[in-house]
Amino acid sequence: MLFPWQVNISKIISGGQTGADRGGLDAAIHCGLDYGGSIPRGRKAEDGAVPLAYDTLVELSSTNYLARTEANVLAADATLVLAHGPPAGGSLHTVALAGAHGRPCLVVDLDAGQQENLARIVHWLAGAGPGTGGILNVAGPRESQQPGIAAEVKACLVDLLPQVNG
Repeated sequence: MLFPWQVNISKIISGGQTGADRGGLDAAIHCGLDYGGSIPRGRKAEDGAVPLAYDTLVELSSTNYLARTEANVLAADATLVLAHGPPAGGSLHTVALAGAHGRPCLVVDLDAGQQENLARIVHWLAGAGPGTGGILNVAGPRESQQPGIAAEVKACLVDLLPQVNG
């Protein structure tokens, strides 16, 4: 184990959008964790519809992306936003909603080194994140905004999860 802290993330949730959201869900699936989250009515996403393969996601009555974002911030013990550069658009709204609701939120710039980012995330999780049995909301830009972000988020979390869950 690379880090001495034990956190234990039991579930990853997201809004199912292309990009960082699906990277988070894919990491959970890869690592054998529970996954879920709220998504807009009709499974609305930029590529048409959130794939049915993500079968534990719950459709809201609203098609509004912000309603889904707020539901996930509130359902999670903490929110992790992963992106290249500072958050913008929906990611910025996620950070604002976490702040407005007094929920822990960490923004990680993937342009920093992987080991630096992992150490920063683990340290944050140990101090302010989900804690034992926690639910982590994963958010960030859409694939169209930062091509390749889904794969990068998945890789980051696949490296992270065994370290924090022991």
